[in-house]
Amino acid sequence: MTLAVELSYWQQSILRTVGVLAAVLLPAGTFVYVFLFKMVSFMQSRLGPMEAGPHGSMQLFAEVGKFIQKEDIVPNRADARLFKAAPYLVVAAVLLVYVAVPFGPDALFADLDVGIFYALAVSSVGVIGVLVAGWASANKYSLIGGLRAAGQLIAYELPLVLAVIGVVIQAGTLNMQRIVMAQAEGSIFGFDGLGNPFVLTQLVGFVIFLIATQAELTQTPFDMPVAESELVTGFMTEYSGLRFLLFFIAEFASAGALAALAATLFLGGWYFPGLDPDANYMNIVGPLVLLAKMMVIGGLIFLVRFTYPRLREDQLQKFAWTVLIPISLLNILVTMVLKVAF
Repeated sequence: MTLAVELSYWQQSILRTVGVLAAVLLPAGTFVYVFLFKMVSFMQSRLGPMEAGPHGSMQLFAEVGKFIQKEDIVPNRADARLFKAAPYLVVAAVLLVYVAVPFGPDALFADLDVGIFYALAVSSVGVIGVLVAGWASANKYSLIGGLRAAGQLIAYELPLVLAVIGVVIQAGTLNMQRIVMAQAEGSIFGFDGLGNPFVLTQLVGFVIFLIATQAELTQTPFDMPVAESELVTGFMTEYSGLRFLLFFIAEFASAGALAALAATLFLGGWYFPGLDPDANYMNIVGPLVLLAKMMVIGGLIFLVRFTYPRLREDQLQKFAWTVLIPISLLNILVTMVLKVAF
């Protein structure tokens, strides 16, 4: 016997809100513990946090509690209203990205026909929050950090979008659920055992997407906006307490969101070879498959972060405009020719 419950609009809205918060916070917390606390510790031959909970598993909760208890300071010369609003704007941009990400055949918040266009558009809103934080702080280090971040994010937004266009051309749709299904139902030279994950045919786009993601997250080697040797902590210099914590959460939640987009566009999203993509159990298995793929991509992101030195500002901009963008355009051209030919 099947029990169907008809929920009102406000009940559905509450469930969607809770679902988005879970989709944002769970990957963010997992990334912090696995990569920031443990992977970098292993790479540096140390244990990392070990006291709070088994193997330091509760350290993240201790850090959150510490930041919540700290005094929330607003500089005298700061624009208090904008200063306080900036971190919430950055976090909101991350929350909105997950709305378009599918987690299973029916496990999705919104099935948008222009889902990938929407996701890339709202992810760019965070740039405004960063710039507002830098300007409203009334601090020269914060302002320089905010301007650097805005210039960098705009420059690397272009190769990020151009890398996605190759996938859109190959899938023939902007709908993220249909992009997943195109990979699940595709074949490789007549062999359909693995489907057709676009990472094989769009490997160049995948690499460009990961490089642009690294820059969008302002992580090493693209961490000039928060270069501690020059700008203290950049646009976050004057923040403390809960608002500093929100920037910290937004950083790792953004890593999770962009990893989810990369997994969906290039690795087949929630689909796993050998499983029926139309089966109901995929609504349970699918989110776990997607999380596993996000962890693989997250591992690559943080491996680069803890391995490579910082670029100079001129090198950072030159790399985007003279290397990544031309290669992205060439990848689109080749994809179009092959799409028409085959």
